[in-house]
Amino acid sequence: MWITLLVGGVLVVAMALLGAEVYDNVVDDAGLANLDQPALQLAEELRNPVLDSAVTGFTNLGGGIGMPILASLLTAWLTFLSRTWRPVILVGGAAAVSTTATTFGKRLVGRTRPDHADAVPPYETSPSFPSGHTLNTTVVIGVLVYIICLQFEVVWARITAITAGAIFIIAMGLSRVFLGHHWLTDVMAGWFLGLAWVAMVILAHRLFHLLRKREHAGPSPTFEHPVLRDDHTEDGARVQGSAGGSAERAAESGSAGGGPAPG
Repeated sequence: MWITLLVGGVLVVAMALLGAEVYDNVVDDAGLANLDQPALQLAEELRNPVLDSAVTGFTNLGGGIGMPILASLLTAWLTFLSRTWRPVILVGGAAAVSTTATTFGKRLVGRTRPDHADAVPPYETSPSFPSGHTLNTTVVIGVLVYIICLQFEVVWARITAITAGAIFIIAMGLSRVFLGHHWLTDVMAGWFLGLAWVAMVILAHRLFHLLRKREHAGPSPTFEHPVLRDDHTEDGARVQGSAGGSAERAAESGSAGGGPAPG
């Protein structure tokens, strides 16, 4: 699993670098970049003081303080339910790579954010591409939703988690555009890179289970049904055999005791 995560992490960082290079050379003034100005103008038309405050409060959940707190609470809850460190490993490893990809992408492109005159305070001064709020939220919430689906077998619980996670991720990205802190293409890049990395993490986890299944007899282990060790299986066979032998001896004793009395 660690090898897959490492390779996947390198691939995602490479995708961030490649995507940034392509953006810088191809769509700087054309292509998808044509969506940026209309999206910003639409956001400015929808703003009002009450909505601005509400969206600012929401977008802070995806920042450098809000997201670690939210992720830690949900990860701790899932760790308690599953009685395993897998949520900590998956969420922590995925978040570390997404943060690295964000840092490299921003430094490589160095894209300027929308003007402060078109944004809602407090203003941000770091490079714009890709949107760190969007990328990190997509990764953390995506992995948490995956773990929740593993933990709960009830269909309605899984549907609720997927729906809530998708709404949260989409809303976080759109909030960055609404506030004028990012261009729409910054957010789109965050979504795509984040989903790519979530898919890689899920793949690594499933490969881990396949390896475990090959090493041990029985079905693929899950959080609810951990794999049984071979010695446990052998002990169970011995116990079953011992129980069978006792039953046979008891039957023989019963037959001997129930026979006709000697004349």
